[in-house]
Amino acid sequence: MTSLTEGLVALLARPIAPADRARAALHLLDWVGCAAAGAAGETGAVFRAHAARQPAGAAKVILGPRVGARDATLANGALGNVLEMDDVHREAILHPGPVVAPAALALAAERGADGHALLDALLRGYEAMIRIGRAMGPAHYRHFHPTASCGTFGAAAAAASLLGLPAERTVWALGNAGTQTGGVWQCRAEPVMTKQLHTAHAAATGLQAALLAADGLTGPRLILEAPLGVFAGLAPDARPDRVLAEPDAPWLMHATSFKPWPACRHCHATIDAILALRGEVAGREVTRIGIGTYGDALTFCDRPAPESTVQAKFSLQHAAAVALHDGRPPLDAFAPAAIARPELAALRARTTLVQDPALHAAYPLRYGAAVTLTLADGSELRRTVPDALGDPENPLAEGQILDKARMLMASAGVPEERIAAVVDAALSLADGAPVARLNDVLP
Repeated sequence: MTSLTEGLVALLARPIAPADRARAALHLLDWVGCAAAGAAGETGAVFRAHAARQPAGAAKVILGPRVGARDATLANGALGNVLEMDDVHREAILHPGPVVAPAALALAAERGADGHALLDALLRGYEAMIRIGRAMGPAHYRHFHPTASCGTFGAAAAAASLLGLPAERTVWALGNAGTQTGGVWQCRAEPVMTKQLHTAHAAATGLQAALLAADGLTGPRLILEAPLGVFAGLAPDARPDRVLAEPDAPWLMHATSFKPWPACRHCHATIDAILALRGEVAGREVTRIGIGTYGDALTFCDRPAPESTVQAKFSLQHAAAVALHDGRPPLDAFAPAAIARPELAALRARTTLVQDPALHAAYPLRYGAAVTLTLADGSELRRTVPDALGDPENPLAEGQILDKARMLMASAGVPEERIAAVVDAALSLADGAPVARLNDVLP
């Protein structure tokens, strides 16, 4: 009987079109921007310093040295998640870019691959990670970080693609990636850097599993569905049918959202709703901000008094206050100086959260929010955003995606000429340009 992993590997062999590669190039560039901005921060400095102590190699660490593929994957695997602006798949509730892109790019640079090989690997890595992620079920998300637990599979699938592994060895790679998976959520409860270690470890572990499979290390073909497998151990209400469902659907990268704001995705629809209402406020006093949304947004982001940047990025109250008072949130909107601003603290104190039954029922296929602003005269302004900006139903234009990447690199101090070269080299991968061209201009 064919295992779920074997069936998944067969799905990864389906045709890839030019439009798919063009989409993959945008996701890669989006990750480069996120990683550059993340590398410039405190957490990024830790991983860059670690990379600087490793032997030299061909793969570039963002804002860091050239090292071997495995060391570059570990460092870069941390950087793209720092700002919380990494791409996201809603049903799977995970971020493929910061795990799959570092592993694929480092290996492609080391092996001298061309753009098509790299972008095909990205598509396959996203597909594996998302298909397994959407099968995990809601109970998994309560205790485990799906980007970590499912990321090992994505990185392994991408690396296996670049290595040209046959189906059997790709199954081994996925099996051995899955046996090492994890990522418990305690890091959400403490002001630590562990969340970035999750993505770094997932990327490096998946790459290692594929490299070992290439050398003949066998792995379990029933890693997902067996009594001692991932679903039984980590996902009590798993939905195994979602792994192979809709086999003829477009590559799931096309259903992956881009994030315009530097905050947890659970906050984005709220930000969008308030931005839409802001013009109607016209300087009048807002006495109450009412937010209705789905349960996980409340579980992860009900934080009326954040004390750190990480906590502010996971605070619906702070996100709402920033959007109402300042408009479109800049990168520093969640920094300690912004948290301490008395006008934002006052707005956070006026914010109430409730679970909205309709929006909760639509989740996780849709990440919506309904906002009511109560004014001093007793009147109310209401706006419901069923799909956050950057979702497939409410997409960012290609120019906006490119502008985001440029802005993030500029925030890290990358010169304008280098930014232009990175954008050009990333987009040219869809035409088959060598990966070395991008690797040589990475910041």
